[in-house]
Amino acid sequence: MALHHAAQKPNRQTQYVLLALVSGIIVGEALNLSFGGVGMAAKHPQLLQITDILTVLTDIFMRLIKMIIAPLVFATLVVGIGKMGDGQTVGRVGGKAMLWFISASLLSLLLGMLWVNLFAPGESLHIDLPPLGADTGLQNISPSLSGFTSHIFPKSIFEAMANNEILQIVVFAVFFGVASAQLGELAGPMLRTLDSLGHIMLKITAYVMYFAPVAVFAAISAVIAKQGLGMLKSYGVFIGEFYLGLLSLWLVLACVGVLVLGTRRMVSLLRHIREPALLAFGTASSEAAYPKLLQQLERFGCEEKIAGFVLPLGYSFNLDGSMMYMTFAVLFIAQAYGIDMPLEQQLFMLLVLLFTSKGVAGVPRASLVVISATLTMFHIPEAGLLLLLGVDQILDMGRSASNVFGNSLAAAVVSRWERALK
Repeated sequence: MALHHAAQKPNRQTQYVLLALVSGIIVGEALNLSFGGVGMAAKHPQLLQITDILTVLTDIFMRLIKMIIAPLVFATLVVGIGKMGDGQTVGRVGGKAMLWFISASLLSLLLGMLWVNLFAPGESLHIDLPPLGADTGLQNISPSLSGFTSHIFPKSIFEAMANNEILQIVVFAVFFGVASAQLGELAGPMLRTLDSLGHIMLKITAYVMYFAPVAVFAAISAVIAKQGLGMLKSYGVFIGEFYLGLLSLWLVLACVGVLVLGTRRMVSLLRHIREPALLAFGTASSEAAYPKLLQQLERFGCEEKIAGFVLPLGYSFNLDGSMMYMTFAVLFIAQAYGIDMPLEQQLFMLLVLLFTSKGVAGVPRASLVVISATLTMFHIPEAGLLLLLGVDQILDMGRSASNVFGNSLAAAVVSRWERALK
């Protein structure tokens, strides 16, 4: 299902997104200073009108991307499974993918725990802690088994598509694809139709991506305009340490990638995913990068049936950057309150996060919801989450890009294990 374009086109698009990122920072800081600087600008009515307009531009792009995701996931997954031919192959590929996902998630959680204990950023952050009853503004959702299953099994495929419930779409597509493979020639016209649908959605993706630099510019400038670059100084140590943790995660995963794929293919993978990773970074949404990432993985050499199967699963089970952030945030807040968590309690917390993070799929700001529930479980004041809300957008940019890298590597590794890497 790969689309063939001139090699220069993706490079030019990456440059445009990078230029938009830098321009957004400059324009955002200029707006912030024009309306009184940190503390005053966020309350200025004229600035709020400007940032509302910028937010609308970002929302348009995100809506266009979400418009693509459901039909694209369904089409590529069904066609991929249909071409695999039998349920045994689907089970084997799915098993290898889940083995990678669980291993990568544990690695992310452990690295997060290691860095936050080493740096202890909460102990050095001198901020008046909010009152215990403070409202965090998040949905009051407790991760549970019933909540987890409701996000896995759809009661209506149309409802799942309308709500962009990726995991539910995956479950229905697996049933649909396996049934299509069993019916052979009878299902041929349907598979050809869905194959055409996948091509059409990728073509639409190419059109939507022309708007990506505008969305990145609008998203960055709106955040900086309200909060200013001074925000980065206040939380600079914490932000820097978290990004150092993400860098270590990238390096470890890249080393594993070199062992499995080889140095040349690993460098090629990084080159292919730089545009979707940069897009995820600029918009603070790994979802925004999904259609382009699928396209680039096929260009890299992953078979469409493998990429179309592993990538949707990864978006539900393999959010490496988000997993690291959850560990980092919980222990940071505990440190800020002076609460000592012994090693065995921290390890138990990792297991809790490993499973509860799957129970809020599709919930807005899911990472924060999981962190909030985990704080309550370990008797850490939930209001401590307010310490992070101001810089969550900056942190979300890094973890979204890391999610894209982790899922692209998962698709490449599983393709290699299946001897399906061109």
